[in-house]
Amino acid sequence: MPESVVHLSSLVGSLLLDSAGERLGRVEDVIARLDTGDQLPPVTGLKVRIGGRELFVPADRMESLEPQAARTSTTTLDLEQFERRPGEVLLRADVLGRSMINVNTARLVKARDVELVHDAGTWRVAGIDPGLRAAIRRFLPRRFRRDEHEHAALVPWSQTEPFVGHVPSSRLRLASRRLARLHPAQIADLVEAASHQEGEEIMQAVGHDKELEADVFEELDDEHQVEFLKERSDQEVAAVLGRMASDDAADLLLELEQDRRISVLNLLPASEQLKIKRLLGYNPSTAGGLMNPDFASLPADATVAQALARVRASELAPAQLLAIWVIDEHGRLVGGVFSSELIKADPAANLTSLIETGIPAISPETELPEVARLMADFNLLAMPVIDRDEKPIGVVSFDDVLELLIPEEWRRRAGEARG
Repeated sequence: MPESVVHLSSLVGSLLLDSAGERLGRVEDVIARLDTGDQLPPVTGLKVRIGGRELFVPADRMESLEPQAARTSTTTLDLEQFERRPGEVLLRADVLGRSMINVNTARLVKARDVELVHDAGTWRVAGIDPGLRAAIRRFLPRRFRRDEHEHAALVPWSQTEPFVGHVPSSRLRLASRRLARLHPAQIADLVEAASHQEGEEIMQAVGHDKELEADVFEELDDEHQVEFLKERSDQEVAAVLGRMASDDAADLLLELEQDRRISVLNLLPASEQLKIKRLLGYNPSTAGGLMNPDFASLPADATVAQALARVRASELAPAQLLAIWVIDEHGRLVGGVFSSELIKADPAANLTSLIETGIPAISPETELPEVARLMADFNLLAMPVIDRDEKPIGVVSFDDVLELLIPEEWRRRAGEARG
C-alpha cells in the first residue's frame, strides 16, 4: 500500500527505483513550487543522481514516494539534465534546516523536517517540523531512522512564510499581505531575531505597504534601524522618516551618521522639517523630547458633532486621537475632551460642557520622572505640553513614557521571537 505521508529527511538520499524495483540511482532533493498560490505547494519532481549525473524526474513519472525509496512509473526513463526553473524551490537545499516565519505565533521556527502528503493524486508540501526529534533523526544513520506518520510539532505550511532570498533562480518575496496580519512590534521582533539577510527580506516585504514599513521602523531598536537604513539612499531614508511620527522620526534621524543628517532632513517636507528641528532642540528625556507635535484641537465653542467629524477626517494615528484638546480664542489650552466621552454625548452639545479641566498640562522642560508620576496619578493615556503662553505644542502619550522607563533588556524579546 503506497504511503500517503512521507518526510523529506527519510526520502532524501534514498534509492530511486524503476517500476520493476531495479535500482536507478539516488534521490538528492524534492522540488516544489511556492508561487502557485496553493495552500499546500505541489511537488513538481525530484532531483536525482544517476550514473554521476544530476537529472530531473518530473512528478508525472513518479509512481510512489516511500520512506526509503522513490519509484518511477516505468522501467525506461528519458530524463533531462537537472536545471532549476524560475519559481522552483529545492526543499532540502532551500528549506530544510532554515528559518521560517510562523505567522500565527509571530515566531521564527526552523524547518528541521518537511512533511509531504499525497492528496488527490498529487504530492504536496504539508508543513514543517521544528521539533528537536526531527533534527536528531536527520543525523542518524538511515537504517536507524523511523519515518513517523505524525509529527506532534508540525506547523502547517499555510501558517508559515519561508525565506527564499537565497534561491539563486527565483527571488520569491514574502507575502506582505500575510505579514500585515501581525502587529508592527511583532514584525520588528522577527526582524531583530532573524539574520541580516532574513531581516532584509522581511523589510522588503513590508516595504510594499509604506505605512506598515514606517510603523515597523518605529518599533525596531536603534541598532536595527540603522542597519536597515545604512544601505538606502538619502531619498529612501527621507521617505521612511516622512511617514513616521515626528517624534520617532527625530529619534531615528539622530541615529544616522552625522554627515547624512542634514541632507536627509532637507529632503523632508518643510512642515515636517520644522517639527523635527523643534523636537531636536529638547532634551530626549523631557516632555519636549517625548512629545508628538501632531494632535487634534478645536475651539471651545465647537460642538460634539464637529469634534467627531474632526476625528473621522483626521489622518492622525488612533493614539493621537485619544483626546481632543480644547483652546480658547487666543489659542490657549482650556482642557481636553476624551474621544470616549464624545461618542456618548449629545451631538449638539458644546465641548465646554465636556471639558476635563483637571488634566495637568506640562512644560517642555518637565523631566521624565515627573511626567510619569503625573500620568500615573491622574490615570492618563495622554497629556498636553504647553509653551510659555499656555498654548499646546504637543502631546505626550503613555507609550512614549513606557518606552523610556522599561529596562532595555525588557523591550526587545528577540529570543521569544525565535522558536
